[in-house]
Amino acid sequence: MKFYKAGEIPKVGNMYFIYGDGGTGKTSLTKLFDGRKLLLSFDGSTNALTDTDDIDVISFEYSDAPNMQKLVMSYLSKQIAKGEYQVIVLDNATALQNWVLENIDGASKDGRQNYLKLQTWFRKLGDFLRESNLNVLATAHQIDNGSTGLDGKGRFEADMNGRTFNAFTGPFDVVGRIYKDNGERFIDLDTENGNHAKNRLDDRTLIKANELLNTEKKEDK
Repeated sequence: MKFYKAGEIPKVGNMYFIYGDGGTGKTSLTKLFDGRKLLLSFDGSTNALTDTDDIDVISFEYSDAPNMQKLVMSYLSKQIAKGEYQVIVLDNATALQNWVLENIDGASKDGRQNYLKLQTWFRKLGDFLRESNLNVLATAHQIDNGSTGLDGKGRFEADMNGRTFNAFTGPFDVVGRIYKDNGERFIDLDTENGNHAKNRLDDRTLIKANELLNTEKKEDK
């Protein structure tokens, strides 16, 4: 527990969770952030970053799978403690979830207990990233549920177990869906569309992808 006097509340990093189809430029969003960045890749898709010189990458492989939880927390703890990075990126939380679930699955005869353990681990991971006070970007694949009604709302969601998604993204400031339209990339931040989305930083509901970090002042309600 920490106590901050009025007027002495410190500024902490912002946390962004962006999901979408493959090829929509989720990994490339890393380039928008200033400072030195550490990217943890869980699917090996690092080609979009080969032209950079300020991004260090830890790419996990199948041989790492049995120790995935321990390795992720260990690497994050050690690298964050060094104080060399301003941004932490988790590229493909969908793949990370599947690896973690594979480790947990079968640990209990009650499948509900296995998913509870999955949710608990991801909640701890989200809280740990928040407490780092660094800027954080996490990406994930999307699920297209098709039209869910006459208004078409609620069609898209992150490809994660629903409760695990909620547990992980609770501390995040921004959750949005990235997509392409006529060759341009956009991010939907509008909760009222029924998709997984939120924006606690400002009042924007639909932005161009390259404007993700251009936070605007919130209007008084």
